[in-house]
Amino acid sequence: MSGFLSSSIARKVAMALSALFLIFFLIIHLAVNITSLFSEDLFNELSHFMGTNSLVQFALQPVLIFGVVFHFVMGFVLELKNRKARNIKYTKFNGAASASWMSRNMAISGGVILIFIVIHFIDFWIPEINHKYVEFLPEDPTRYFGELQHKFMSPVKVGIYVVAFVLLALHLLHGFQSAFQSIGFNNKYTKCVKNLGVIYSIIIPLGFIIIALYHHFNH
Repeated sequence: MSGFLSSSIARKVAMALSALFLIFFLIIHLAVNITSLFSEDLFNELSHFMGTNSLVQFALQPVLIFGVVFHFVMGFVLELKNRKARNIKYTKFNGAASASWMSRNMAISGGVILIFIVIHFIDFWIPEINHKYVEFLPEDPTRYFGELQHKFMSPVKVGIYVVAFVLLALHLLHGFQSAFQSIGFNNKYTKCVKNLGVIYSIIIPLGFIIIALYHHFNH
């Protein structure tokens, strides 16, 4: 594995594949959470299934955690490699002339998003693990909606969520298209992928922002 990832192309492909996996996960995650806006029962039902299904808990969840860690570690590795390749002694190098702000600051937006993911894990994942595997509390299939609303009571926390998802949108505006290009979609489909990326990068983060604001003002 380490030998495979020693290649620059291999690292970019691995980064792209992990990005596409997380892009797909965000769709599923939003699809479940968006139901909390119009059906408490459906949200509880879906959350209970995701929280108790053995395949999700013991197969997909570890893969997701690995995918998140791998994506961000690989992202920072690529950023360091790219900085070395630019030759920092070249004082006349003007990154803004050949790249957008988003592409030049993927490491920054990615780092902030990673911090947010850690906060999100502390808010949701760790209490869930504690509930089921530490304290062994009785399972209540109707508890999820109330827990979700409780998490968004704090205006500070909601503000952090909103900022994080704005940065996620900026991150995706470059990352979505870049991921597809890395696996060979830099051809006649480029324009289509770019347009799809813009739509995805706006709708997905906006959906999560709406969820946070809705439950903050309707708890």
